[in-house]
Amino acid sequence: MTMRFYFAAFALIASAAAQDVRPKDVREIGKGGSAAIPQLTEFLKSPSTDVRVEAVKQLTDARALDALILATHDDEPEVQIHATDGLVNFYLPGYVQTGLGGSLKRMGGGIKGKFTDTNDQVIDPFVTARPDVIAALGALVRADGQTLHARANAARAVGILRGKAAVPDLLAALRTKDTDVLYESLIALQKIGDPSAGPKIAFLLRDLNSKVQIAAIETTGLLRNRESEGDLMDVLNHARNATVRHAALGSLAMLSDPKSRGTFQQYLNDKDEKMRAAAAEGFARLRDPADAALIEQAWKDEGKTAPRISLAFAMVMLGRTEIAEFSPLQFLINNLNSSAYKGVALPFLTEVARDARARKAIYATLATATKDEKIGLARVLAASGDKQTVPYLEKLSRDTDPEVAQEGLRAVRNLQARL
Repeated sequence: MTMRFYFAAFALIASAAAQDVRPKDVREIGKGGSAAIPQLTEFLKSPSTDVRVEAVKQLTDARALDALILATHDDEPEVQIHATDGLVNFYLPGYVQTGLGGSLKRMGGGIKGKFTDTNDQVIDPFVTARPDVIAALGALVRADGQTLHARANAARAVGILRGKAAVPDLLAALRTKDTDVLYESLIALQKIGDPSAGPKIAFLLRDLNSKVQIAAIETTGLLRNRESEGDLMDVLNHARNATVRHAALGSLAMLSDPKSRGTFQQYLNDKDEKMRAAAAEGFARLRDPADAALIEQAWKDEGKTAPRISLAFAMVMLGRTEIAEFSPLQFLINNLNSSAYKGVALPFLTEVARDARARKAIYATLATATKDEKIGLARVLAASGDKQTVPYLEKLSRDTDPEVAQEGLRAVRNLQARL
């Protein structure tokens, strides 16, 4: 079909009464691609929710940022949700297939949708969202009069896009009582990583909803809010929920305050392996050479993989950066091959790679590394490398395995953006 057909079709629809415009008509116009954006934008004024929803979907396919921003101001939550997903999709192609909009169903007079269980998506550092996109999403997060589904979805979007300018909006949203809005706002604050937000979430550390409480505890640690150390210690000592206690000790380990050393030593031999792992992480970040013998003995005695990874992390942080068959650093690298533990090993390696000696040791492993190790180490070096790292990543970008090469190129771009 020619473009003339699409414009003629639009003229015919536009001249009809508003109630005669149907979603299938909008879909036909949408086949015109970017040239149809002005017409699709006009459909956002339709009194029909179905027409506006279809217009937003077509505008997403056309990557029409300005029109999608406009659609976030719609008074219908279904339109707002699809517009939000469309904005994320512009920067993270394919997002609309997994976003909240993809699961929406109309129930009576409202809508119902389900967030995916994982919330780890974030755009690469070399990608920056337009300020007006973040402003539109932030306004939707903050808007008290809007549907909670739409606010929670916008909070998730802000996190994925690392929208630092929307931090005040996320903090304002924490005053709601809705679990989804609270949780998504906290996870977004984790992804953005603005330490100034840390003290402003302390009131949620004892929230009655364990999902919200755990997210608040973890966010406190990730944002390094030492002001909340006393609160975290109180939660650790009084919580009955084991997962809450794990989170509290893990966040204390993030804060790396020497005053917590006694607590870490107390839990290093705990019967709960997750508590042992968190205690080892605390020793890792204290980086006190006097603890080396204690940690090495714990490493020799430990039989469970999760705490062994944490103990290996501690040993490397305490100076064991050599590469050998059974060395702690090699053990961390080996676990990049494990589907169960690569998510644990990767952030530990990212942290140890901030040390120049550890980076040098990692460089030496790249030539003989497995595919999964190369991909993982490319991500590690992109986050923690320096100018001397660039040639190693460039070599990975020329790897014979296309997936490794793609990750190497991505790592080069991310490192250069950070430098």
